[in-house]
Amino acid sequence: MTKPFSLQTVLDLMQRRADDATQKLARLIAAEQDAKGKLDLLSQYREEYARRFQVSAQQGMSPLQWKNFQDFLDRLDDAIAQQQLVVTNSKTNTAAGQTHWQAQRTRLKAMDTLSVRHHSAEFALELRREQKLTDEIAARKKPEEDN
Repeated sequence: MTKPFSLQTVLDLMQRRADDATQKLARLIAAEQDAKGKLDLLSQYREEYARRFQVSAQQGMSPLQWKNFQDFLDRLDDAIAQQQLVVTNSKTNTAAGQTHWQAQRTRLKAMDTLSVRHHSAEFALELRREQKLTDEIAARKKPEEDN
């Protein structure tokens, strides 16, 4: 009879932790991509608005229109700067999540290796038991055949 892996509970816990780390990393990557996408949209919108400002300025505009364009461009610049911070923080979080994921994976692999070794040893022990039993049965039959 093979003995169960004594650290199976720990192996299961390590598997759950690795799964959780994988899911967390996926969420962090998605959040980073989302932040980058928003930054790209803001940057594109700013470029388009700056072009409109340039065209309007060439056609002539009142000082109030000039100020409104400038104020809005300044607000867009602020929003872009804030979004760049969000992207930077998101990259940092993703890198930390990846490090955590790798650490969990390494621990899981180590525990899995112990499990595989245990099962291999138990299998070898079971084979030896079966061989011994087979040898005993063969030894019992041999004296009967001598009669």
